[in-house]
Amino acid sequence: MAERRVVITGIGTINPLGNTIEEYFSNLEQGLSGAAPITHFDATKFKTKFACEVKNFDPNAHFDRKEVRRYDLFTQYALVAAEQAVVDAALPLESLDKERCGVIWSSGIGGVKSFFDECVGYAEGGNTPRFSPFFIPRMIIDIAAGFISMKYGFMGPNFAVVSACASSNHAMINAMEQIRYGRADLIVTGGSDATVNEVAVGSFNAMQALSTRNEDYEHASSPFDRDRDGFVIGEGAGAFVFEELEHAKARGAKIYCEVAGGGYSADAYHFTAPHPEGLGAIKSMRDALRDGAVDPSEIDYINVHGTATPLGDVAELKALKGLFGDDLYRINISSTKSMHGHLLGATGAIEALACVMAITRGIVPPTINCRNLDPEIDSKLNLTLDQAQHREVRAALSNTFGFGGHNATIIFRKY
Repeated sequence: MAERRVVITGIGTINPLGNTIEEYFSNLEQGLSGAAPITHFDATKFKTKFACEVKNFDPNAHFDRKEVRRYDLFTQYALVAAEQAVVDAALPLESLDKERCGVIWSSGIGGVKSFFDECVGYAEGGNTPRFSPFFIPRMIIDIAAGFISMKYGFMGPNFAVVSACASSNHAMINAMEQIRYGRADLIVTGGSDATVNEVAVGSFNAMQALSTRNEDYEHASSPFDRDRDGFVIGEGAGAFVFEELEHAKARGAKIYCEVAGGGYSADAYHFTAPHPEGLGAIKSMRDALRDGAVDPSEIDYINVHGTATPLGDVAELKALKGLFGDDLYRINISSTKSMHGHLLGATGAIEALACVMAITRGIVPPTINCRNLDPEIDSKLNLTLDQAQHREVRAALSNTFGFGGHNATIIFRKY
């Protein structure tokens, strides 16, 4: 059987830069910061008092009262973004073979807020333990994939992928492979996380992973900067409809771009720190290029993991230089986390959308907040600082790396 090609026919998002695709793309192009003081809880006693929160989201505008009780916030974000993608793809839901349609979703931590609230409630509950009957379904990471499949009746491959901050890329690569292998014709994929809460912020503070620039929060997410001090936590969801090319053409679907290839690897080095020479990242990228039969000379844009942690940014750029050599100088590189923050398990999906924008609109989003370039970073690299750049993007590569040494790279190509 000839290899089945996979294309993107629908996209959707809710994230710190916008609650629709158009709002997100506009703010991304303008280089706006999504950081602001935390409103989800009282952060007065926390080291970090700001985050990249979703703005102006009212769950009651999307769900009835019973559904709001049933869904953790990460599931709410997933359903909202998935609905946008399904509508954008103009799927003929009544005539689709739903046994050939699936959902592969991701999250880094899932319903951590629900878990926290139930544990606090138990501790304060006296002698009689009381737990909500919705506790387990709200908390478990696979539940978002389950609810999306129930909403649309999709009976094909359905599961969740968890690999910390590499989760979304792993989910999308899995979706691509399910379609390639003939197990499905259409997959809703992406990721969501809702971790701007006491337990996540407090825990990442304890690890010294978060920026603490409370007086300058708009500039706190500063990849490649000499004085970067950690990532800014974010929340939200990004969603896609991945579809087999002939299936999409047969129904006259619009096509954003092709999902060319994916690669994964392990650093096998340290549970939180990246390999200092980026060896696992090199393997992940090399395998993605090979998987998609993409020549390195075709890559015009790289959306880096670029979290603004002291070790990670330098290691990733070393990996890029190790793979691309001097050809890296012609490629645009940017870290969009400088704007939308780090959405943990959802971050790969949000950054994949930035790659779609680069390919379909010829606009490479910028890296903001790099005031003083780290002297360990090659100043000749095009890090797309401060302003978006217009250029043709034939293919875009996106990296995500997770605690545990997980690496996942996905490549998108102009169709």
